[in-house]
Amino acid sequence: MWEGLDEIDWAGHRHNYGSATDVPGLLRRCAGPDPREAGAAAGALDNALFHQGGWICSAASAALPYLLRLAARTDVPTRVDLLELMTELSTAAQHVAANRVDPGWEPAWERALPDALSLLSDPEPGIRRSAVHLVGVSGGPGELILPALLTQWGVEHDAAARLDLAIAIGAATRRPPTGGRVAEALALLHGLLDDPEPQLRLAAVHALAPADPELAPRHLGLVLDAVRDPGVEVWRETSEAGCGVVAIQDWTADLFPDDLFPDTLVSYVLGLLADHPDPQQRAGALSLVGGLLSRRRSPAPDLLPGIAARLDDPDTEVRYRAAELLACLGPSAVAHADAVAELIDDSAALTTRTGESVADAAIWALARMGDPRCVPALTDRLTGTRLGFHTSSRHHSRLGNGHWPHLPALHELLIPLRGHAAALVPAIRTRLPGADHGLLVRSLCEVLAAWGPVASTALPELLDLLDGESTWTHAATALAGIGPAGGAARESLLAHATAGGRDADLAAWSYWRLGGDPDAALAVLGPAATEGRFPGPALRRLAELGPHATPYAHRLREMAASDDAWVSVEAAYALWSATGDTGTAVPALLTVCRPLTQGSYLPAMLAAVRHLTHIGPAAHPAATLLAQALTLDDRLSTSADWRAFVDDEAIRAAVTELVTAATPPADPRAAP
Repeated sequence: MWEGLDEIDWAGHRHNYGSATDVPGLLRRCAGPDPREAGAAAGALDNALFHQGGWICSAASAALPYLLRLAARTDVPTRVDLLELMTELSTAAQHVAANRVDPGWEPAWERALPDALSLLSDPEPGIRRSAVHLVGVSGGPGELILPALLTQWGVEHDAAARLDLAIAIGAATRRPPTGGRVAEALALLHGLLDDPEPQLRLAAVHALAPADPELAPRHLGLVLDAVRDPGVEVWRETSEAGCGVVAIQDWTADLFPDDLFPDTLVSYVLGLLADHPDPQQRAGALSLVGGLLSRRRSPAPDLLPGIAARLDDPDTEVRYRAAELLACLGPSAVAHADAVAELIDDSAALTTRTGESVADAAIWALARMGDPRCVPALTDRLTGTRLGFHTSSRHHSRLGNGHWPHLPALHELLIPLRGHAAALVPAIRTRLPGADHGLLVRSLCEVLAAWGPVASTALPELLDLLDGESTWTHAATALAGIGPAGGAARESLLAHATAGGRDADLAAWSYWRLGGDPDAALAVLGPAATEGRFPGPALRRLAELGPHATPYAHRLREMAASDDAWVSVEAAYALWSATGDTGTAVPALLTVCRPLTQGSYLPAMLAAVRHLTHIGPAAHPAATLLAQALTLDDRLSTSADWRAFVDDEAIRAAVTELVTAATPPADPRAAP
């Protein structure tokens, strides 16, 4: 079992945490009689040798034969864990750069392959499944792997193991040198397309699709039947997938990539949206709908009825997801506002840590639709004991085919409701004095700042907050948005500005916005914007001083050429605001947002487009180019949550406004 273990120079090998001297002890503990202790050791090995991947360390190559010996012992309680670790390592070795793989890994695996193949016939079905998966991802040549897999196929009766085998056989047919049994293996897989067992048919499609991408679209009906069949739960027992119906729906969606089969993907998602007795099937379908719509705009009319049909679903999660998706679609879903309003008192909550309710999603959906029925409910939330919305933002980047169904933060929901400020400001005033934590104060002050002068009735509460050591910055933000009506705060803000500190530029800007002396504001904002470590916000504030910022023009011109998109955007705009220099500002702003025309989006691009709009006709060449983005079907965003929709709406509206603002006025001398 341990032959040669102590002769290895473990101190000379490395893993994720440095020297590998702890590996022999961890290996021995994996074979111990206490399952809990053995499991902890296996977890520690996984952390040391793999963790999150990215490389194959030399300690992994040295440990590989011992991992396989442990996995072969029926008395070792961590056999499956160790096989999963080897599978992780083998998968990583196929995908990371060659210089990130220890030179000893491939020879070690070649020596270990016979031992791995012997595990295909282990008495335990779980070990056989894990061994099949390991062999399938190992990268070993088909001529060595296929015979063993085909032999095991002939005797395997475990349903989950047969699914793993089908996938592994498909992978082995694509591993040169493939040997003489490829035709036999392919015939087997093609024959499975007509098997009476739906999940074997689905496994065959997954096994064959990498070599024949059009096979899955040709068999869309077969795929849908299998994914929607109750027997899909068998995939939970496999090592290839090891997951339930929602993840299988997502995994299978990969067979219809957007760039190759956009119409087939829509058909697949529509098929999943059809009624089904399993709530997980219905919830998973909505996740894929959201994922598809967060990437593309055009499928919305086809999918919207299916989403709305789930608003009266008996399952809480399904109703929540449907309302949340209608909120994402917002203005394009107003036809369903009445149905959404029926859920405004639906207090059924998700079984998550934060416990969002169906009513929360319905309130947000009405807000996104511009429906005033959200206002009384929001007033109740602001003055009651349960807000229902977070006080800080959350972000989810695109990953996979699905959609993250979460709600916006309170300020993200309220800011677009400026037209209802008269009804909502009193509720915010009631809430501010009793706010139980700083994040809520900050969130509410951001709302007041965005609403501007219409929120001036909240000045008494803001002046009180300005006296607080932990709340003055939030109050300063709100006062800056409200403007000169808050002039009573000028002296306090000037004191904060001249006292220095990391928020001095915020105080100086707010002081200026309330009618303060521009020279006093410039004395703080100028250095903060041009010498500070994180100049973006200060640059944005400096731009508002206009020609007063001219002394910093040379430095702003330098910063406009920065590789940091935010710095370049804000410096270019501040330069134009101070000097009117469009020759520097317009090219710099266009450089940042040019990728929009190819469907790429970053938040700095929205600011750049808005700045170009302020510049006006001098930005006409940029407007002509950026107008191309309006023809794209892609959502202009990088998010996999509601921001995908809101970002896309905002940038398209900004480009449309730019095109209008930058169009030169008609020559009155032109012939009619």
